[in-house]
Amino acid sequence: MKFSCTQENLQQGLAIVSHIASKNVNLPILNNLLLRVEGGGVRFSATNLEIGVSCFVRGKIEAEGEFTVPARVFADYVSLLPKDKVDLLLKDNQLEISSASHQTKIKGQAAGDFPLIPQLGKKDPIVVAAVDFLSAISQVVFATALSETRPEISGVFFHFSAEDKKLTVAATDSYRLAEKQLTVTSGIHDKKAIIPAATLQEVQRILSSVARSRDKELVDGPTELEIYFNDNQVLFVFGTIELISRLIEGQYPDYAGILPGQHRTQMIVAVEDLAKAVKSAGLFVKSGINDVALEFKPEHELIVSTLNAQVGENVSHLEVNITGVDNAVTLNYRYLLDGLQALGTSEVVLEVVDNNTPVVLKPVLASAAEGISRDYLYLIMPIKQ
Repeated sequence: MKFSCTQENLQQGLAIVSHIASKNVNLPILNNLLLRVEGGGVRFSATNLEIGVSCFVRGKIEAEGEFTVPARVFADYVSLLPKDKVDLLLKDNQLEISSASHQTKIKGQAAGDFPLIPQLGKKDPIVVAAVDFLSAISQVVFATALSETRPEISGVFFHFSAEDKKLTVAATDSYRLAEKQLTVTSGIHDKKAIIPAATLQEVQRILSSVARSRDKELVDGPTELEIYFNDNQVLFVFGTIELISRLIEGQYPDYAGILPGQHRTQMIVAVEDLAKAVKSAGLFVKSGINDVALEFKPEHELIVSTLNAQVGENVSHLEVNITGVDNAVTLNYRYLLDGLQALGTSEVVLEVVDNNTPVVLKPVLASAAEGISRDYLYLIMPIKQ
């Protein structure tokens, strides 16, 4: 195996793939990357047995072959090399790396010891704009359940609808729920699936990394993400990058029944102003409860308050646009801040029925006809006093 390419391309490919390699005492080969030199370049692959990631990097091939080396050592070393040509040579079960005045040898293992990464046939892809998908995942994945006591809510629900050409993604931990809709570019067909949160966080990391450092030679400048499914796996393809993962079995909760109908009180407020008031109140919440009280005075005032006998109390008054009736609700301030951060807009709409019904947050879009986005909503269950 003999191969050469630029340091920039090599570093980009390793940064994308090496992150998934895990420290595994029982199966040390999982610490390694698989290098397969063929077809005009090298394909790097890594897996933790739950997720498999691969990336193809172009270069000059003098001899084909395959080998595995420790992911972290290889990636960290390449990142320190000068931006110049890098030569890779497999010799005596060691990967020799040469660049300008730098030379090193990394011991590895035979490619035959590396776990087989499942392959999924690339047929009937569902295609979405990568930037829209990245935004959608960022707005929902944080709301998944951290515990796997109920596996179905430890992932994100995907619902592809052929009728309206929409993808709906939703996540809940049973205390709050986030839902986002986005348009499918092509290949839409009806499909429902639950994708592990860790998988989508890895997709999110990869898309963000490529967006920050656009290298056309590495990824051919793709703008669309292809998604393929079979009965128990999902494959994401973004240019020369591929990620495959298992799906979560089970039935996702039918959350439509908890979506409030008509609200009794509605408020429009600047996200920054509300976030500051909630953060101030958060300094005084009861440990383990995180309760912040919101009191709505129609037409002009929102009162944000909290009381802790051990620490003290805090009250903030905000002049805001409120319609409807006098109302009050107590929320987990961390959940409220998460929702405000996920909106991505400067203003938010809060819709309240009472302290027994979920509070709804929606982003206010200056360009929308009514000013309120219909594509994203975030629900928080109140804390009952």
